[in-house]
Amino acid sequence: MSEAGKAAQAGSKPDSELGFEEALGKLRAIVEMMENDDLRLETLLTKYEEGSQLIQVCSAKLNEAELKVQQLERSSSGKTSLKPFPLSE
Repeated sequence: MSEAGKAAQAGSKPDSELGFEEALGKLRAIVEMMENDDLRLETLLTKYEEGSQLIQVCSAKLNEAELKVQQLERSSSGKTSLKPFPLSE
């Protein structure tokens, strides 16, 4: 099995608990595995589903980061402050 394949199988965190970089790394490993390995149809479908979930995780993390950035404000004195960001569970 390729290094990417091993990386895609490593780790036991649920996808929703992964950080952006970790989820993106797993997604890249899945794509590489699907492109380079001779996988059965069932395995390809499973990896496709896993990749779709990872895309959703990455998208959610990016949206969260965008909201945090948008909450940066400049006060009248020119100081930059960050408003509290409510995290949804």
